[in-house]
Amino acid sequence: MKIGIASDHRGFLMKNRLVQLIQSLGHSVNDFGPESTDSVDYPDYASRVASSVASHAVDRGILICGTGIGMCIAANKFSGVRAANCNDSVTAEFSRLHNDANVVCLSADQLSDQLAEQIVQIWLNTAFEEGRHARRLSKIADIENNSAANLTAKPVVE
Repeated sequence: MKIGIASDHRGFLMKNRLVQLIQSLGHSVNDFGPESTDSVDYPDYASRVASSVASHAVDRGILICGTGIGMCIAANKFSGVRAANCNDSVTAEFSRLHNDANVVCLSADQLSDQLAEQIVQIWLNTAFEEGRHARRLSKIADIENNSAANLTAKPVVE
């Protein structure tokens, strides 16, 4: 697989470690920056990876910032991107199994190097389960394409 990766200044060191891991697993890596720990704005780097995923220039993306939240919000603004902020092995696995996440967002401040590596390995190795989950992703794509009118909202009756 071809993996796009980027971070902000807080995720720079983790990004560099993960590049080495990903390459050791036999994947190619496009490092979209930054090149140092100098302060940068995370949306600039999230957009580089997310646009590459959306255009299929890379197969999947990895984004790292202090919490992973900002990168996740920015990446999900791109049509076709399904970014998930993962903080453990369970969220990593299910983001792929049920949501076919094509971008994983990580916290440089909250994750140990070992846990971040475990999350990335699980996320790279887990396939999408399809089935009923594909139907749900299709509904998300409808929302993304401003076709929300095609969705029928029914009130919950108790």
